[in-house]
Amino acid sequence: MDERDLTMKIGFIGLGVMGRPMAGHLIDAGHDVALYRVKEVSRFLVEKGGIEAGSAREAVAGADAVILMLPDTPDVEAVLFGEDGVAGELAEGALVIDMSSISPVATKDFAKRIEAAGGLWLDAPVSGGQAGAENAALTIMCGGSGQAFSAAIPLLEVMGKRITLVGGAGAGQTAKVCNQIIVGLTIQAVAEALSLAEAAGADPAMVREALMGGFADSTILNVHGKRMIEGAFDPGFRIKLHRKDMSLAVDAARALDLALPNTATMKQLMNAAVGRGDGDLDHSALIRTLKDIPGR
Repeated sequence: MDERDLTMKIGFIGLGVMGRPMAGHLIDAGHDVALYRVKEVSRFLVEKGGIEAGSAREAVAGADAVILMLPDTPDVEAVLFGEDGVAGELAEGALVIDMSSISPVATKDFAKRIEAAGGLWLDAPVSGGQAGAENAALTIMCGGSGQAFSAAIPLLEVMGKRITLVGGAGAGQTAKVCNQIIVGLTIQAVAEALSLAEAAGADPAMVREALMGGFADSTILNVHGKRMIEGAFDPGFRIKLHRKDMSLAVDAARALDLALPNTATMKQLMNAAVGRGDGDLDHSALIRTLKDIPGR
């Protein structure tokens, strides 16, 4: 089979910190990628072969697959169903892959509406941050039909390494919310431990070194603990975006009459971080907020 037979026509919408390298990998893999919302920082994608589109509808015209990587639930809804939205131009049988991190409840509704328009749906939020996106090593959590998942795999494998079909539509977003709870609470735990080490007169760097390899070891202790010690808080993953994900968790818990007390506390810590002007810093910068709490 000719290599070109394996290529797909893709509309890619959402060229932020994560979306840019993801779209770049698809272009490098030989796919025909139409790009919406190209800015100066993403102009290099056009130079390497991407096609600039003037609207979401134009980006997905005739596309085999549509990939979204947008900030929040209202953004996804507007791009899908707003004026000049994706649903109005979706080809019969086209695959819609939402790789944003949004509400699981809204996702189920979006899936039904896309399927009613003749498309296939897969929610496929990711974990791994900017480094994972740049290295094509993202963890991808999927929700949708087996048919949609099978159709998406050749594209997802260009962007990620660990790819799991969790369940039906919305299950990928639920898995991502669970991921963000664990990441957020582990960041808080590491920040509290290193703050205690410093206040007690121990070298936080040496405490971190001593803990690595034991039961307390984790990627968070390794990567974010190092960031906390060095004060290197360039994102990464911004606090204000992680706060959005924690809000999704708190909202889901309320809808299910479920108690998630530590998740709610973590959201408040993130509120305080955003309030003190740290919302655009990496989420490891939560240690700055923790150290400012009275009584420390």
